[in-house]
Amino acid sequence: MRVVITGLGMVSAVGADAAACWAAIKAGRSGIGEVGAVPTDGLVTRVGGQSPIADVPGEDRCLTLAHAAAREAVTHAGLSEAGYAPERVGVVVGSSLGSMRSIEQFHRQWLTRDLRHADIRLLKGYEIHSVADVVAARLNLTGPRSLLSNACAAGAVAIGYGLELLWAGEADAVLVGGVDPLASLSFSGFNSLGALDTGPCSPYTRSAGLNLGEGAGFLVLESADAAEARGAAAVAEIAGYGLSADAHHQTAPDPGGDGAVRAMAAALASAGNTPDEVDYINGHGTGTPTNDAVEPKAILTLFSPYGAPPPTSSTKSMIGHTLGAAGAVEAVVCALAVRDGMMPPTVNTGGAASPSGLDIVPEKARPAEVNLVVSNSFAFGGNNAAVVVRNPARFGTPPAAIAAAEGREVVITGIAGIAGGATDHPRLLAALAASDPVYTGEVDVPGYGIRPAGTVDLAKIAAGINPAVLRRMDPASRLGAAAVAQLHQLIGKPDRLLAERTGLIFATGLAPITPVEQFNRGVILSGPAGANPKFFPNTVVNAAAGHIAILHRFRGVTATICGGGTSSLNALHYAYRLIRRGAAERIVVVVADECPEAVLAGHVKVPGFLSHKGVRPFHGGGTVLAAGAVAVVLESAAGAERSGATALARVAGFGLTGDDSGMAALRGDGHAWSRSFTEALRAARLDPADIGMVAAAAMGRESVDGPESLALQAAGLAGRPVTATKSVLGETLGSAAGLGLLAAVRALGDGSVPGTWGVDVAPAEVPGLVPQSGCVSEVEHALISSFAYGGSYFSLVVSRAD
Repeated sequence: MRVVITGLGMVSAVGADAAACWAAIKAGRSGIGEVGAVPTDGLVTRVGGQSPIADVPGEDRCLTLAHAAAREAVTHAGLSEAGYAPERVGVVVGSSLGSMRSIEQFHRQWLTRDLRHADIRLLKGYEIHSVADVVAARLNLTGPRSLLSNACAAGAVAIGYGLELLWAGEADAVLVGGVDPLASLSFSGFNSLGALDTGPCSPYTRSAGLNLGEGAGFLVLESADAAEARGAAAVAEIAGYGLSADAHHQTAPDPGGDGAVRAMAAALASAGNTPDEVDYINGHGTGTPTNDAVEPKAILTLFSPYGAPPPTSSTKSMIGHTLGAAGAVEAVVCALAVRDGMMPPTVNTGGAASPSGLDIVPEKARPAEVNLVVSNSFAFGGNNAAVVVRNPARFGTPPAAIAAAEGREVVITGIAGIAGGATDHPRLLAALAASDPVYTGEVDVPGYGIRPAGTVDLAKIAAGINPAVLRRMDPASRLGAAAVAQLHQLIGKPDRLLAERTGLIFATGLAPITPVEQFNRGVILSGPAGANPKFFPNTVVNAAAGHIAILHRFRGVTATICGGGTSSLNALHYAYRLIRRGAAERIVVVVADECPEAVLAGHVKVPGFLSHKGVRPFHGGGTVLAAGAVAVVLESAAGAERSGATALARVAGFGLTGDDSGMAALRGDGHAWSRSFTEALRAARLDPADIGMVAAAAMGRESVDGPESLALQAAGLAGRPVTATKSVLGETLGSAAGLGLLAAVRALGDGSVPGTWGVDVAPAEVPGLVPQSGCVSEVEHALISSFAYGGSYFSLVVSRAD
């Protein structure tokens, strides 16, 4: 299958739609000017790239930008007339900040007044995936859904995951894109690092710093054959992509540029192209001294053996750095460059040539034959991504990536977790075996009293973590690192060569709560002087991935997912797809969420959400929030056999669905949830009767447990042995389904199905619910269920490895 772009949408500092943006970029017209959207008093600069799109009253800026560009792309593609079933159209979004403006407003109300006077409605978008949920609901797209958050590489990684869905046949079309607004956090944060230019930035020349910008870029992707059959014009082809990790530093790239070289080389290899075929590079080109030294070095390393490197320009010189949106915005620009045969310029050069010797297309766009483009995106944490955009009329063969090994079997060779008071893997297993809750901690929520919570003693989980890295870590990073340490105690640490070939996909349900609150607290109470550069690098969602990669020298593919309760299975699915098609042999999936006061403060005002008496799934009464983390090793079966790793389970099939619930909501009918079960069973080629254990997502809230019980009934699974691990571990958010998988892998091994704490008699709606005493049965196949508020559902079937 060849994947083409049939629709484009873009919002940036130089225009409110793709046509206006492209016209300005071709003309070399900069949109950098004085910013009025966020306060800049006390900063080194007042300039940035502010979009002309007007605010929508009562709506977060992120949602406004995303909806405008997504709607334009869908309209351009004629998607509503394409005949695709809504459940076969996916939505994949990249973002770093999400609804940060609303979060900042909530923090300001909380800190300057008190929690009782803070508007809880502002937190509906706290889960960063809410922007994908809103876009999906407004456009009636109910297929697979995901939110990627690799900081400034997020938009590019989102395109990559969208390709995986299409290549695997899990969607007929995918709306992919990226979005980020201007926010006080980013302005104050980059200012604290000394990374902002005082005037319009000059990438690759003066290199005095970056300009922040806001914007959104969206693309409709579908197969070339389907587009042709419906008469849709292909703007360009997305032919491949590549990911890599530096494992070097949290904010600075590897000075040798090795990670960037590997990402570009992997992207070209996946497309079946070679460096000498590249006509143009859309560079990351931020304007910071470090980027402008390292990126040219990487380009010269990869391309010089084939002659002079291709022209390389930075559109950030005109629209600013749009952070998580950048990779998608620049993919839109690259597609238009291919369509029109025009290389965008780098402006603000002052007539100076780049010290690197690269041709940076100075000041004026250049007409040229542009058949193959590489678009670079690099990010905090040493995350590198490159996307290949090409002219479908020029290249007649499908990308090499999809000719790889779709039939490869993927196995789990290690899994370990922690949660609440179970601060190591053996304690976690013991708690599950005894149905003994681990959420025995307490948190004092100002104005609301003591609340039970599954807090983790961060000092107890620090053993085995390099102190030099540990002191830079936020709580979520420490939890993730501790889970990996437990994993290595079980299966051993990989040697250096294996580690450097290992990929890392990190996921979280709620993002880094503590560093965001700490950083915002300083700015709100003390202004720019209170912006702590120690906290700022950890405010990006992929900070944990960077820390863990540095700790263990994981330098393979990397991505970060922030998807609420579906985060674990979403991350496992991405890893599975990469391994299955041969883009990786071994990937460690790490999922972690903390449970600080700020998390409880965000939920305590929701009537009936929090329980005082523990978690009784399918019986109501509320839930108990808990911190937790899980680490899972996925490998190709052949690779595991070669290395002598023991396969604990086989990944048999996934079900990925969505509905139109909208922000922070959940439909009560369970229809889309049930589809995720049936799709996972179909992918695994199993019937409901084959499932020996279901790890449910039930959490003690009727608004969740009711739809799941209906979904289990509709899929024929309600009578199978069902266990609800949250009754013992609490609601651990993103890691919850991963911990459910841990219980399932154990059951596949010895037949021990964990009991559901507080349940003596199964309810009529879920007659298979395993009581507190647990049970032992023959388990050859298990199904894990997950959901995210906003209407996304992921299910996974795992089977005995033999």
